[in-house]
Amino acid sequence: MEGFEICGIVTRSEKGRRDLNVELGADYPEFGDYFEALKVTQPAAVSISTYPDTHAQYAMAAMEAGADVFIEKPLAETVEEAEEIVAKARETGRQLVIGYILRHHPSWVKFIELSHTLGKPLVMRMNLNQQSSGANWETHKNLMSSISPIVDCGVHYVDVMCQMTRSRPIRVSGIGARLSEELPEGKINYGHLQVTFEDGSVGWYEAGWGPMMSETAFFVKDVVGPKGCVTICAHKAGAEGASAEIDAHTQTEALRLHHSKLDENGEFVKADDWITSEDEPDHDGLCYREQEYFLSAILHQTDLHEHMDDALNSMRIVAAADESFRSGKTVEL
Repeated sequence: MEGFEICGIVTRSEKGRRDLNVELGADYPEFGDYFEALKVTQPAAVSISTYPDTHAQYAMAAMEAGADVFIEKPLAETVEEAEEIVAKARETGRQLVIGYILRHHPSWVKFIELSHTLGKPLVMRMNLNQQSSGANWETHKNLMSSISPIVDCGVHYVDVMCQMTRSRPIRVSGIGARLSEELPEGKINYGHLQVTFEDGSVGWYEAGWGPMMSETAFFVKDVVGPKGCVTICAHKAGAEGASAEIDAHTQTEALRLHHSKLDENGEFVKADDWITSEDEPDHDGLCYREQEYFLSAILHQTDLHEHMDDALNSMRIVAAADESFRSGKTVEL
């Protein structure tokens, strides 16, 4: 991307960074140690796309070294670590952008915009289950050694809910289950959260990973209000075998806006509206938009206080859901 010059690639495996260099058609300096890479390359910016268990130490070290940071979601393993990262960004004055990819998706932006026409309270229903095998299941197991699906994926959709309600979350409940003997004791690969907002709005989110997950009803994205509802109708994303496809996770295809108003005969006054999204970007296109935003934030010194606060807000909600599952009690925020 014009505006960035790659000065180094860091991965745990030598093969990983060599393969990436080949894929990029380049020969960038390669490192197996992140802290050595920081010292040698002295970067102006760092993109952290590691597992969440290294997010905090890598982000803190980058900002202390004078670099701006793009970091994948979730911001950290714990709320405390996430708060430390944000505090460090404010202390050092570095730009910190968190990878909430749906914020850069035109159809999801429209989805949120239409939700504001439905009145209050809102009922928000969302899930993303993934039937995984082979390399995808190995990746999921690696992720779950650090964090549960409801935390890793949940921050995206809880962030959407917060943008829809524009209200303070007050209460969270969560359930979870360990559906595979391949997972360490105490680790779960299925989770479900329920969140209540101050304005009376409620939302649920469900996430499960693994070879046992169903390919039926794994993609639900729906918001209901007194004046009607908006639904993401993604036939390709909801098709057989699509739950493991990364592109399917962000596909929308069309939004269906339903109007609840009835006439004197109790019939609907207006037919549903369909908003198509045939020209939506694919997953790589969305990643590109994220990095454009990161570059713009650096060049124009964008005020990212609200962006960081929103990331903390969604992190607190999914962490509360995990706490609720483990304690068996509803968590008051």
